[in-house]
Order: sequence, then structure tokens, then C-alpha cells
Amino acid sequence: MAPEIDDRSFASLTKPELVGLVYEFSDRLFAFEKRFDQLRSEGAEQSAENATLRSQIETLGARIKELEARLSKDSHNSSKPPSSDGYGKKPAPKSLRQKGARPSGGQPGHPGKTLEMVASPTAEIVIELPVCSGCGADLRSVLATSHDKRQVFDLPPLVLGVTQYNAERKSCPCCGLNQHAAFAPDVTQPAQYGPEIKALAVYLSAHQLLPWKRTTQLLSDIFGCSLSEGALQLALQQAGQALGPVCQTIKEGVTTAPVAHFDESGVRIDGKLNWIHVACTQSLTHYETHKQRGGAAFEKIGILTKFTGTAIHDGFASYWAFGCAHGLCNGHHLRELIFLEEQYKQKWATAMKNLLLKIKKAVDQAKSNKQDNLSLLRRYMYEQEYGDLIKEGYRENPPTDQISKRGRPKQSKGHNLVCRLDRGKRETLAFMTDFSIPFDNNLAERDIRMIKVRQKISGCFRTPDGADLFNRIRSYISTMRKQGHNPLDVLKTVALGEPATPLIPAPT
Repeated sequence: MAPEIDDRSFASLTKPELVGLVYEFSDRLFAFEKRFDQLRSEGAEQSAENATLRSQIETLGARIKELEARLSKDSHNSSKPPSSDGYGKKPAPKSLRQKGARPSGGQPGHPGKTLEMVASPTAEIVIELPVCSGCGADLRSVLATSHDKRQVFDLPPLVLGVTQYNAERKSCPCCGLNQHAAFAPDVTQPAQYGPEIKALAVYLSAHQLLPWKRTTQLLSDIFGCSLSEGALQLALQQAGQALGPVCQTIKEGVTTAPVAHFDESGVRIDGKLNWIHVACTQSLTHYETHKQRGGAAFEKIGILTKFTGTAIHDGFASYWAFGCAHGLCNGHHLRELIFLEEQYKQKWATAMKNLLLKIKKAVDQAKSNKQDNLSLLRRYMYEQEYGDLIKEGYRENPPTDQISKRGRPKQSKGHNLVCRLDRGKRETLAFMTDFSIPFDNNLAERDIRMIKVRQKISGCFRTPDGADLFNRIRSYISTMRKQGHNPLDVLKTVALGEPATPLIPAPT
């Protein structure tokens, strides 16, 4: 090893000592360079590992946010039904309805309705006063000066009546021909059920949505009627067949309506997923099932292919393929905006929600004042505010270039909503420019909800034919109920083979 030296002793070194010192410095420099290269390699590996970990953390963070957002969705901030909220403690409801100035309940001047006495009761019972309560005298022979009256409303004895038809048989004294009188056309069997009980059975099954077994049990418990499930099925089949032409008329009425609502929901038939489609107006309802949800189903049903009015829907992509005018459901928009407001604290979502509700309030006020439209200035101001909020929405939800397995890069929920509100501005604000167009698609959602209730109570349909029969009967009941008819009364006309015809508004 070369000796340790400093600048003052360097000149005194011998040549061999200088050579040794150079070799030692060279070895140290080589070791240093080797160690430096090793550290640089380790640093590069560490940087690459850190970049990978950062990418994984970002991916996992995004995934956690997505899962948290999914868990936070319920019926008040998404399109999920209330039944999916579960049995846990629910948050305080946040109604989108604005609190009115009037108190709840009956308003001043509202005519009250209570049970009132009738002039001609079904039966009368006289309660005698036999003895004077003061002196005990016998009052049985004394005529009453007046009566205090009270009436009790109750059901009569519920028993199944049996009408026997006796068709006369006679022999003609002139020609000797033996003959008998003809029974009514609907009396075809030695013993059969009449239209009243058939209508009630169909009403319980198709309108009150009772399963077949519970329907027959109810009829047995109340009327002592031993109607079998086979007889109930036959009554439903006869009703469905009789309503074929009527439902076609309803379908044509929806097709020619100026405004119609559309929606669809999954339903199982024979254990396989199908879709129930509803097309309806304020006075008409048409149901139809198909194996698919989108364009192929719409083409097969045939309403949208001929429809020239304004279709109100939730923005499902297949609706846009048809050339009619469109109006979007703002009920869906409000729920999605509430989700962004609560989950991501996005201010533009709160402002957009308030704007839509403000426009709706203005439209409702104008309607109550018998106005046909809002002023041009007011509409311009609302549209400007709408556009400014869309820009703010884009700033809070910028597009991402996240790689997707297929198709376009996957975007956030907020960005997708902003894009839909931007592209569909005219359809979103259609209720503001045309007062005949509603704010939301609640009419179709209410109509289709009954199909979901039926599925929850009675389970899936066993056959496509059974689903079609139910759709026909339900279309008829919903339509007639919208037009103010008692469903049980009109089902009696169906059981007689001459269904009451619904009123179809004239095409506009």
C-alpha cells in the first residue's frame, strides 16, 4: 500500500512510491465507477418500480372511488328501484319536490267528503220502545211520533248465486215437431261460471296481481267458489283473445299521439331474460314483450317505426335511431346530478339540478296562469345559464385517455353526464319550449312498475303466450282506468265477449 502523503511530502516520494500511488488511485477510481454504475442501475430499477407502484396506486384509488360510488347509489340518486335499497337504515329522504306555500291537507274551500246517509236504504229495522223509562208504563200500543235514524253500511251476505235456465221443450200440435227453446249464446254448458265471477277472477289476477293459487283461495274463502286454476287460466285466455282487436286499437292510438312515453324493463319468461316494453300516453297504455331490449324490439313492436310525435324516454341509445322528435327524462338527470353532488361534491351538479327545478317551477307557474310559453328573454337566460354550467361541468370532469380493452377510452360518470346534457340540450329543455312535453318520464315508469310488482308477487311468466295474455289484459285495464272506468265493470263486458271500447284521441 502506498504511503499516506500530502502536498508537502509529495516531492520527496521515490519513483516506485509514485507508481504504487498511481495504481492505488486507479483501483479506487475503478471501484468507485463500478459502485456508481451499480447505484445508477439500482436507482433506475427503483424509479421504474416506483412508477409501477404509483400507477397501481392510482388504478386502485380509482377503483376504490368507483366501488364507493357504486355502494353509495340508491333509489334517490340513481335509477335503481327502491326495492334494491335493502333493509338497512336508510338516509333521510331528500325529495326533489319544492315545498309549497300552502299547508298539507285539505285547503280552504275544498268540499269535504264523508259517509252520508242515503234516501233509500237496502233494509230497515225498527227498534221498539216497549216501556216508559220514567214511570214504567207499557208503550207497545202507543204509536211512535217520529224516529231517530242511523245507517250502517256493510256488505251483504257473500254467497255465490246460481241461476238455472229452463229451456222449454214442446211438440208442435200441427206438424208434431219436437223442439226446445234456445239458451243464451253465453250459456253453453250444463254447469258453468258466469261473467261476474270470471271478471272478478281476471281482475284479481291481472289487476291486483294475485298469484293463481291465492286468487282461487280468495274466491273460495269469500264466496265458497271452487274455481280451479284451470278455470282461471281459461278465463284469462278468453279475456286475452277478446281483447286482441281492442289492444291493436290502443297501439294505433299511441302511434298517432303527439306525445308518448316509452320505457323498458327486464322480465323473465320461462326462466330466460326478456324485456317488457311500454308505450303510453295520459289516456292509453300498451305493453309488449320481446327477447331484446333495443332496436330489434322497437322494430318488431312497430310503434316507433311509425311514430311522428315526441318520444319521451330515458336516453337509451336505441331510441335515437328513429326520426321522431325526442324529449329526455329529467327525473333521471336529477338523480345523476344528486349523485355527483353528494359523492364528489361537484358544485356544477348542484347548480344544474337547481336550474332544472327552477325552470320547471317557472313552466308550472306559466301553465297555472294559462300561458302557452315562456318569454323569449326568459328562455334565452335559462339557455345561457345552462350552457355556462355545461362548461363548468367539463372543467370539473375533464376527459381521460385511460386505455380501454375495446372501443373508446372509458370516461367518468360525471364526464358522461356532461356530454349527454351537452349533446341533448334541446331534448333536455324540450319541456321549457313546448308545454305539451312533460318534465320527466314518470308516466311510463309508473305504468311499467306494475309489471315489476307482478313479477315480485307471482314470479316470472312460464310461457311467452302467458306473458302476451297478461300484457293484453293489463294494457286494457290500465287504459280504461286512465279514462275513468272501473276495471271490474269493463272486465264484465270482456267476459261477455263484447269489450267496452276505450276512447282513442283523434290524431294531431
